[in-house]
Amino acid sequence: MTLGFFRNLTKPKPTPVVEREHCVAGRTLPLKIVESARARRLTLRIDSGGQGLRVTVPPGLRRGEVEKFLDRHQDWLEQRLAKVPTRPQVRPGIRIPIRGVPHRIVHEPSRRGTITVSRDERGPLLIVHGERIHLPRRIADHLKREAKKEIERLVVKHTEAIGKRAKAIRYKDTSSRWGSCTSEGNLSFSWRIMMAPPAVINYLVAHEVAHLKEMNHGPKFWRLCEKLCPDTDRCKDWLKRNGGALQAIVFE
Repeated sequence: MTLGFFRNLTKPKPTPVVEREHCVAGRTLPLKIVESARARRLTLRIDSGGQGLRVTVPPGLRRGEVEKFLDRHQDWLEQRLAKVPTRPQVRPGIRIPIRGVPHRIVHEPSRRGTITVSRDERGPLLIVHGERIHLPRRIADHLKREAKKEIERLVVKHTEAIGKRAKAIRYKDTSSRWGSCTSEGNLSFSWRIMMAPPAVINYLVAHEVAHLKEMNHGPKFWRLCEKLCPDTDRCKDWLKRNGGALQAIVFE
């Protein structure tokens, strides 16, 4: 019994990860092969926006089995990747959504500053000042600022509702998930969520805050999530259908 107790206190071994590239449908994509002690079979996932692949494998599986698995699923990959939206480059003239509302990007190099939100007879505008080379970064920075302002307000609202506190809030640009919550109470969000409608932003924050109390996706978690966000099912479906298009936008 004593030995078992001390074994539980030892730090778990990090999950082995192999990173390489995989060619499919004329594209070369980054591939992560992740060994999981809980995996009973091989699973394959395409990252949001079609930016990478991930294979989860049981411990000790031979590399040759992974190659055979990928070969068997090559047609499936090609079909799925064909449905992934193209990756539009942020540039003057295109529209990107902000809180779900499309804004046309206008470049005005002669003016100083960063971003001005305006509108004309054709609808909302996102006016970017300064040199053209900085335009994508300035739009990304604008979304990050909006995310920090909106998400922190929603975190306060939902944490007060469940009687829990978040230890920290971080903002990232992740391709595989929109948010996360650690057992220490650290919340992370993709700042790209600011392109989604307000109800979806609220759902994402409610989802991660609910993990402060329920670190799983069991029935209690979903009941809490729906209590915080009654539109959970509708917003979850929206993110599933449209999230890939938001992840595909290139801010470089």
